[in-house]
Amino acid sequence: MDAYFYIILGVGLLSTLICVAAGVMKKAPNDITILSVAAVELALLVYLVGSIVRVIAGEHIAGEAWEFWGYLATALLLPVAAVYWSVLERTRWSNFVLAAVGVTALVMAARMNQIWY
Repeated sequence: MDAYFYIILGVGLLSTLICVAAGVMKKAPNDITILSVAAVELALLVYLVGSIVRVIAGEHIAGEAWEFWGYLATALLLPVAAVYWSVLERTRWSNFVLAAVGVTALVMAARMNQIWY
């Protein structure tokens, strides 16, 4: 596991906890929950830039490159879609959709790590 995975682990779990807590407290999505998902997106963007730099520097992906980049592209789209959902549907249930982003990003980062190495 590399540092990118651990960054997404920390940010993703924290975001999930924040969003689940807001959903359990029956709150509508707010700045805190949306910004926590934005932090997951930022961590994924750092992963993207780091991966591009590593490929340019000559590192090779051990698995299928299309699979790695597909996972990364999908992971980058999830926070955007979840925030869009939460803006359209301002109910407590949107917080649970936002919470799913952190866990999903974590699982996808673990899989991307497996593909890379």
